[in-house]
Amino acid sequence: MLKSIAVLTSGGDSPGMNAAARAVVRTALYEGVKVWGIRGGYHGLLEEDMFEMKSRDVSDIIQRGGTFLGTARCKRWKTPEGRMMGYKHLTDRGIEGLCVIGGDGSLRGASLLSKETGIPIVGLPGTIDNDVWGSDYTIGCDTAANTIIDAINKLRDTASAHRRVIVLEVMGRNCGWLALVSGISGGAEYILVPEEEDNLDEICDNMTEAYKKGKRYILVVVAEGAGSGQEIGQYIAEKTQLDTRVSVLGHIQRGGSPSVIDRVRASQLGEQAALALISGLSDIVFGYSKGRVVSIDLHDAVNNKKVLDPDYLHLAKVLF
Repeated sequence: MLKSIAVLTSGGDSPGMNAAARAVVRTALYEGVKVWGIRGGYHGLLEEDMFEMKSRDVSDIIQRGGTFLGTARCKRWKTPEGRMMGYKHLTDRGIEGLCVIGGDGSLRGASLLSKETGIPIVGLPGTIDNDVWGSDYTIGCDTAANTIIDAINKLRDTASAHRRVIVLEVMGRNCGWLALVSGISGGAEYILVPEEEDNLDEICDNMTEAYKKGKRYILVVVAEGAGSGQEIGQYIAEKTQLDTRVSVLGHIQRGGSPSVIDRVRASQLGEQAALALISGLSDIVFGYSKGRVVSIDLHDAVNNKKVLDPDYLHLAKVLF
């Protein structure tokens, strides 16, 4: 049984990271285990920016977006020398295991650290993109999807008033989950994701025909990995001669108070991560599958590409 563990958040922030870190800390303390917080992700670990945490350190944070520990990108962590330095900083303080809350890149860095040093590592999937293999859910994806829906509801009003085509670009460089679920639940006419090829000329022809039949507006949701919203909007405007506007939602998708789902699930995953780490387990990512907490091999999680649910892709076509 480990007596001292640490937790960090890394990569892009996501709503619910605070709930997850809070659960890790309080579970460890409940089990009589010392727990350290590392500020600023892997960069903070290399800078030795860490502190021993008490229960009060995670008070009043479950409702906050972002991450109270802070996060950062770190080029030095991508080198073996950087990771060995981080390992030394952990062992110098008697830290025996590390919980990493982050997305694919962060978990990949954790996997390398585990392979190179043998230190126990447990990961939690913290990313709004919902792109971690083996899990149906990642911390923050529900809140981000609801943020997009709020934007869609507002854009629909102005689109209808002016009979416009609205192109909404959302996050999702390699995975179109956010665009897909928000497009389905927001009633978008077209959803463009990086996993599928779309014929813009055919889409434009369909739009023109729909307007001739009295269509008042059209909403297109585009994952950033499927193309630039600005360029797609310009192409549609030139091809159809329809009044077209583009909105790029940007980093507002990362912020905001986490939803109930993100708070509860992040708390459950944080508890499981702490218990697993304390018991000496390693190379695990905790996620959700079919509504239940599941453990995923860390190396499998970072070496496999998640695919979009084919049922969702089919549903998007049926509901068009």
